[in-house]
Amino acid sequence: MKRFAAADPTVPAIAVVIATCRRPALLRRCLQALLAQQGLARDWEIVVVDDGPCADTEALVQALAATCKRPRLRYARAQGTRGPAGARNTGWRSTRAPVVAFTDDDTVPAPDWLAEGLRALDDGLVAAGGRVVVPVDGPPTDHARMTQGLERAEFVTANAFVRRSALLGVGGFDTRFTRAWREDSDLQFALLERYGGVGRAERAVVVHPVRPVRWGISMAQQANVYFDALLFAKHPDLYRSRIRRHPPWLYGLIVASALGAAGAALAGQGPLAGALAALALAGCLVFALRRLRGASHAPAHVAEMLVTSLAIPFLACYWRLRGAWRFRTLFP
Repeated sequence: MKRFAAADPTVPAIAVVIATCRRPALLRRCLQALLAQQGLARDWEIVVVDDGPCADTEALVQALAATCKRPRLRYARAQGTRGPAGARNTGWRSTRAPVVAFTDDDTVPAPDWLAEGLRALDDGLVAAGGRVVVPVDGPPTDHARMTQGLERAEFVTANAFVRRSALLGVGGFDTRFTRAWREDSDLQFALLERYGGVGRAERAVVVHPVRPVRWGISMAQQANVYFDALLFAKHPDLYRSRIRRHPPWLYGLIVASALGAAGAALAGQGPLAGALAALALAGCLVFALRRLRGASHAPAHVAEMLVTSLAIPFLACYWRLRGAWRFRTLFP
């Protein structure tokens, strides 16, 4: 780890940046785990960037900062564009630490998380993604399964280590990603294109419990597709190889059939309208069954999957077209 020691002893060896927005209870849990870190020989710091801002969040950070001598715990408010990308830029730009670790306010880092992350960069990598563990008891809900996708991700800001010099080299996070979606993939792709490699820190572990969410959250999450278009516009080859190679054909079939049914009905073609409507409904049913395969079959969850599966293809196509128009791209 000595290669990361700054010449100035007042400069921390590593800084942890956490972007948060009005979730003080989750943030407290994360900070308590961070304050219990082991195996770090040099001073380090934690920068909490409030994208709210939230008085409870500021009070929490200030209270914890007053009780700990090491690490240094700082509170900052996001500047400029709202969203996690802009908040993280505020955080890493405010520190002189040569290595920046990113995690989220809803994670629980293991006691040796930082030490293992630094060790993974010892071979000269500019960045490394750690391992995310998502504990789930029993068959998962749709939301839990989406959260479990973090376990398979190559590089996510719930658990990432990046040299500050590399962040400067690529300009940090693109603040056009105003939702917590694809901003980490964009940073990963920018690092790959500029430096040629992003490694893994498999022994640097954070636990990411599944948070309770409101009914039908999957419908609101379709707005994420807008930022898929931005990611593709910037990194088309990496998007095709790492994210998605083909369009969601089932969504297209459902939407085209539904629109065709409406058009046929307006034209007085009743049998054709009925056939196309049946095709659209059949497609929605296939989609719902795919979502339920291996998932929870609790009655409330099954009902949610059936209802939201009627809306998601239309919402996804809307945001897909909006993103394609905004960023002037056609993406798979």
